[in-house]
Amino acid sequence: MRALRLLRLLRLAVAVRGGSRPYSTAMHRYAAFWLVIALVIFVLGYRYYAGFLARRIFESDEDDTPTPAVTMEDGVDYVPTNRHVLLGHHFTSIAGAAPIVGTAAACVYGWMPAVIWIVIGVVLLGAMHDYAALVMSVRFQGKSVGDVAGELLGERPRTLFLCLIVILTWLVLAAFASIIATLFHANPASVVPINIEIPVALAVGWWYYRRKGGILVPSLIALGIMWGSVFVSAQNESWQFTMPAVAGFSPVQVWVVLLLAYSFVTCMLPVWVLLQPRDFINSHQLFVGLGAIYLAIFIANPELTAPAVNMTPPEVAGPVFPLLFVTIACGAISGFHALVASGTTSKQIRSLRDAKPIGYGSMIGEGCLALAATMAVAAGFSAADWHALYDTGDAVRKPLGPFVAGTANLLENAFSGISHDVAKTIVAVIVISFAATTLDTACRIQRLCLGELGRAWNVKPLSNRYVASAIAAFTPLFLVVESGDGVSMWRRIWPVFGSSNQLLAALTLLVVTVWLKRRGKPLWFTGIPAIFLSAVTISGLITLIRAQLTRDTAQMAVLVPAALLLLLALAIIAEGVAALRRAPDPS
Repeated sequence: MRALRLLRLLRLAVAVRGGSRPYSTAMHRYAAFWLVIALVIFVLGYRYYAGFLARRIFESDEDDTPTPAVTMEDGVDYVPTNRHVLLGHHFTSIAGAAPIVGTAAACVYGWMPAVIWIVIGVVLLGAMHDYAALVMSVRFQGKSVGDVAGELLGERPRTLFLCLIVILTWLVLAAFASIIATLFHANPASVVPINIEIPVALAVGWWYYRRKGGILVPSLIALGIMWGSVFVSAQNESWQFTMPAVAGFSPVQVWVVLLLAYSFVTCMLPVWVLLQPRDFINSHQLFVGLGAIYLAIFIANPELTAPAVNMTPPEVAGPVFPLLFVTIACGAISGFHALVASGTTSKQIRSLRDAKPIGYGSMIGEGCLALAATMAVAAGFSAADWHALYDTGDAVRKPLGPFVAGTANLLENAFSGISHDVAKTIVAVIVISFAATTLDTACRIQRLCLGELGRAWNVKPLSNRYVASAIAAFTPLFLVVESGDGVSMWRRIWPVFGSSNQLLAALTLLVVTVWLKRRGKPLWFTGIPAIFLSAVTISGLITLIRAQLTRDTAQMAVLVPAALLLLLALAIIAEGVAALRRAPDPS
């Protein structure tokens, strides 16, 4: 009944348009219609499927066992945290630029396949995966999924798993630092609104943790300050900052160095000083931004100008299977989310009763972001402009630009008082905010994983917080340096990111499946998704390898990592299957 009432309310909401866009005929041609359907499915998935998992499979709803944040509190990483603050941290950490970039690129196959995979993937795979990783990590004293793999699968899989995590996080740090730096350079009006968050977040953290004050009102005041700065910066050149070139380094490269230096500092600080309050404030900002995009779609009710299914994508896009799933990646399911869940969130969660809204609910939020990105590029342009972007493959190579432009067009059309410059600044700030919080968390995850590797290999310097932080923050610079043709290393190997990300998700589900068998629980909830993702990952890597081998000159920066990942995937899957067979069945 609740779902039916929600459907009626949402249908009524999108119908309020003044009659210029009729909803009674050809509703399927408009973006708002599909958003309503997707949102209702998300609500039903959270209400019934997540509820079933919480009661019958993971048994978290009634678990009052003290969590590691309580029993192992150290004031740095293990900190019991208010569920709303932790939800803000977790959501903003997982919802980076990847679901925007991947989804916008995947629309080359048409918007319908993207929407279907996002909705099904989030409800049945992605949200379940994040929730499962969080609960499992909490029940293993807040250990990372790689460390848990060692306890359940063996020492060799632990090392392979941790190496995969370090490589993936290394790539994420380089990519997100470059994306933020590029956006800063292209949108000087976004610099002040983003950086003003830092002193504001420090003040909010001090007020909440040291002065024991409330956090909601200060965070709302901070939200007002930041959004006010967005409008002022967009319309006042004196508030806009353009980074100059320094000592032969381009402005983008200077920004990258500063962003990684900032990550080094935040990586060492206790989570309550900056990470938690900034992510909590950012979550409000991102919810407002995401809400503005949805409201713009419901008000403007744009027609879907992109093809529902594109049977002739450009060669650069590759085949729809498996590359649709690999390209969308974080918009439907992401192995990186398991790193956030087990790397930082599991060390801060106060009660396992909070695991469902934080783990499953946050992924629903990311699915909403992926849907917004889909509709921005599918309905934010004229048909001619869409084909000009996608038929040439430009939007596949650089999808962030189409998302920013398409979303700005939607905001400008829906809200007559917003100029195109203000709209572009708003979108740039939203994207940078998503990416920046992921950058902070990824660096901390890398430091923690390096510490686990140090203990496994008996390399004591890696267990040192300062040494591990420096390695985590500054080694990505090697991936950012541009070669003679002006292309940086991370851009060359980025095609393997989707596959490595899906691989990590598949392996995480495999570890969870072994854990569930030891607990005597049904296995198909995690086992079937693990098999499907393993098939997608292996197919994706084989597709990349074949594409490189058929080129006149293979790009070794893509071929070698793809081949190594394929071998790594097969090795860990074999170890996991063996462990699954060995696992005792309590029944």
